[in-house]
Amino acid sequence: MPIEIGKVIDGKVAGITSFGAFIKLPDGRTGLVHISEIADEYVKNINNYLKENQKVKVKVISVDENGKISLSIKKANEENSRENSRGVKSKKPEEIDWGKPNDSEKMSFEDLLAKFMKDSNEKMQDLKKNFESKRGSGAYKKYASY
Repeated sequence: MPIEIGKVIDGKVAGITSFGAFIKLPDGRTGLVHISEIADEYVKNINNYLKENQKVKVKVISVDENGKISLSIKKANEENSRENSRGVKSKKPEEIDWGKPNDSEKMSFEDLLAKFMKDSNEKMQDLKKNFESKRGSGAYKKYASY
């Protein structure tokens, strides 16, 4: 079975390094899953995610002119979740019914303005607190007059 870019294939973890994992592919060749392609979240220690001889699904990202194969576990998982929609929430945008009025269309202009002002004031208070905690209370007061 030739290695084709974009295909999801099964492999076996052959070795783990600090920068990624080497995956033995069905045709006998070995590809690399970079540490950034192991999971959707930040991976500090690969051993928390993979073990040697573990079977994994990988997606072929690229094959360079020297024959080096770049693989991705997280992209293979995305492919599987798209194909297997049973119980798996897809990452599609939310569907909007444009014919149905939303909450803001039911409110008067004055109510919308009051809600906007309240939300805006709350956000400003949060920003001020955050700024003061990072800069110290004196720094904000010093520049607040600008």
